[in-house]
Amino acid sequence: MTLPPWIHPEGDGSATRLEIHAVPGARSDGLAGAHGDRLKIRVSAPPEGGRANDAIRALLASTLASPLREVELIRGASSRAKSFRIGLDPATVADRLGRAV
Repeated sequence: MTLPPWIHPEGDGSATRLEIHAVPGARSDGLAGAHGDRLKIRVSAPPEGGRANDAIRALLASTLASPLREVELIRGASSRAKSFRIGLDPATVADRLGRAV
C-alpha cells in the first residue's frame, strides 16, 4: 500500500506521524484534502491559547475512531505546520482518513 505524503510510520510501525497544515478560525471543522505534502485541516477554533490545536486533536481522534489519549501534538504548537503522533498503524490511519476526505 502506498501512503500519502502526510502519513509516516513511527518507531516499529505501530504508530503514525501525521503532517498537518492547520487553518484555524475557519467557518467549519473538517479535513480539506492535500496541501502540498501535508493534510489540510480546518477548525473553527481560534489559534489563541492552544484552542485550535485542541480542536484539531479532537477532530483527528473522532475521524480516526481513536481515543483522544492516542493523538498527541509533537511539533508545531504555534505554527500552521504541525505534526501529530497517532497510536494507530499507518495503514489504518490512511484507510480511515481516506474514507473521511
